Amino acid sequence: MQSSTFPQASSDKGIIVITGAGQRVGLYCAKALLEHGYQLVVTYRKMTTGIRELQQAGAQCIATDLNDLTSMAAFITALAPYPAIRAVIHNASSWQADRPQAATAQPQDILSQLQQDAEVFDTMQHIHARAAYLLNRALLPQLLASTETADIIHLTDFVASVGSSKHQAYAASKAALENLTLSLSRKLAPKVKVNSIAPALLMFNEHDDAAYREKALKKSLMGIAPGPDEVLQSVLYLLNSRYITGRCLALDGGRHLQLP
Repeated sequence: MQSSTFPQASSDKGIIVITGAGQRVGLYCAKALLEHGYQLVVTYRKMTTGIRELQQAGAQCIATDLNDLTSMAAFITALAPYPAIRAVIHNASSWQADRPQAATAQPQDILSQLQQDAEVFDTMQHIHARAAYLLNRALLPQLLASTETADIIHLTDFVASVGSSKHQAYAASKAALENLTLSLSRKLAPKVKVNSIAPALLMFNEHDDAAYREKALKKSLMGIAPGPDEVLQSVLYLLNSRYITGRCLALDGGRHLQLP
């Protein structure tokens, strides 16, 4: 495991639960929060090198299918020994495109088309909105037991506010998550702050070619892919705030001003 550049913390600051911490943004934030002095309990879908690193660093990592109620119940039960939770960060996500639209559909094909479209829509809603809704409600007593103001942080997406032509179900589910932010912040203040973070492009995948990267970078005013630290700094900002709730922090590099 490579040495970290994150500042070391000397005291425990409480328990933070993170869903989906096996790779990319979730993994980066989890490693950093450990070194900032928080204890971590994280969910993951499949074992990765990153999860093994988190385990070695002291995080409790629990394999959980957030689309399955039995698996979620087991995860919540595993959290029972913790009397108080400082924060829950909902990072688990799935980037699933809508099915190609058929030009015409025969009567015998309509039910199959509906079933396939419903599967995409339900999967997106379950992983993004339903899982957060259920976990927040189940963990509320432990959040309220925190000795300081607790936090719920939802990781949404830039497309929640502008829509997406090819990822309609995904965008709708992230918009639902942002709306949950508003409802929960109204219900839980002042004991629990509830906020969202909505990134646009943060980092590329290894297989993204030069043409795609150039096109993607031009979509924002800042013209960069800032990396996962942008989310980490936003998380720390919200955790350290005593006043911010019911807000969505947009990490889009001014992309909202570049729309045609």
